[in-house]
Amino acid sequence: MIPRMSATSDLLSRSLSAVWHPCTQMKRHESLPLVPIARGEGVWLYDLDGKRYLDTVSSWWVNLFGHCNPRINAAITDQLGKLEHVMLAGFTHEPVVQLSERLRELAPAGLGHCFFGSDGASATEIALKMSAHYWRNNSKPQKNQFLSLQNSYHGETLGALSVTDVALFRDAYGVLIKQNATVPSPDWRNAAGGESAEAFALRCADALETHLQQHHEHIAAFIVEPLIQGAAGMAMYHPAYLGTARKLCTQYGVHLIADEIAVGMGRTGTLFACEQANIRPDFLLLSKGITGGYLPLSVVMATDNIFQAFYADETARGFLHSHSYTGNPLACRAALATLDIFAQDDVLKANRAKAAFFNRIAQPLREHPAVRNFRNTGMVWALEVETPHADFAQRCFSLGLQHELLLRPMGNTVYFMPPYVIGEDELRLLVDRTLKVIDTLK
Repeated sequence: MIPRMSATSDLLSRSLSAVWHPCTQMKRHESLPLVPIARGEGVWLYDLDGKRYLDTVSSWWVNLFGHCNPRINAAITDQLGKLEHVMLAGFTHEPVVQLSERLRELAPAGLGHCFFGSDGASATEIALKMSAHYWRNNSKPQKNQFLSLQNSYHGETLGALSVTDVALFRDAYGVLIKQNATVPSPDWRNAAGGESAEAFALRCADALETHLQQHHEHIAAFIVEPLIQGAAGMAMYHPAYLGTARKLCTQYGVHLIADEIAVGMGRTGTLFACEQANIRPDFLLLSKGITGGYLPLSVVMATDNIFQAFYADETARGFLHSHSYTGNPLACRAALATLDIFAQDDVLKANRAKAAFFNRIAQPLREHPAVRNFRNTGMVWALEVETPHADFAQRCFSLGLQHELLLRPMGNTVYFMPPYVIGEDELRLLVDRTLKVIDTLK
């Protein structure tokens, strides 16, 4: 008799046969099995065999309030009985209006108009197009270039890749991408010996000013990830850079785009990261955590001035961008439920207490002889591991799973971006098990 294939083996086989997984060398899964997740609850994911994994990265930085959150579940379920979707061109509905109004109240004053997309890369595309079209409508069509930070990441569609400074993507798709300039990153790991994070940030801002002086007539916008450059290995920097960037962009007539796709929604300690520099960008991009990790949604918030540049009789002066699921009611209800949780549970205050607790108990990580550059901003932590293993990231991921941790290092950078519902016992487990992983791989 031929033995029956287990449910786990069956799912893995079918997935490898039919699913092309994102940003993945599929051949690698010949030796590194996929993890077959059956369900989630709170900060834990469970596979088909019942083994659990602490979701230390919020499932690619999206899950804020735990898997299968009952309040977000209830909001989506309620909306399912009313309206699942209607196109937003020529129509509207209560959830998208409520969400736009709520975001306008919460965001820096003057960001009064919300344009909806489906994901982070879409938000980047929308903002870039909107900025260049703004200048075209204002008789400055030559302002069609963009500026970003070195090591920046803003998405993987072609427009977004034009402001993404990651060698892997640039080498693969460079011939398809419009080339734009970069300026030095204020990542404090690159500061000179004895130089403070603030001093280094201001030195990098000097380089930004020099570039804008020379090229502002052709630059539509400067796009930046406020406070933390995620794909750069959680590169963290002082908010003084943002304050100076805002002044320089105003001075030289260049839009400032704050890409808060990963760092918004409380991740840096404030609801929006740019609040810590007390600035208002011309565009604010949100996605990932805005729906609590439930459904795809992105938002580009724009100023009244931007909006008015498109308000005209001619269709060609209107903003020309759409997709079928813009402002989906189910996603908007999930986002509204997420904002309700922030307000009802005083999440930002609770997160400050959790961050302080974690920083206390993480002292053994900070002091580990193989660890460098232990750092924290809000509910994000990162560190580098000195290791002889060229394949450290893959080894760390696999070993983490053995210790009930979902770790997804970038190179030798280990980072934590857990759901906000994580408790003290789970934070202690995270420190203890990460130390075991590092001790094995150092």
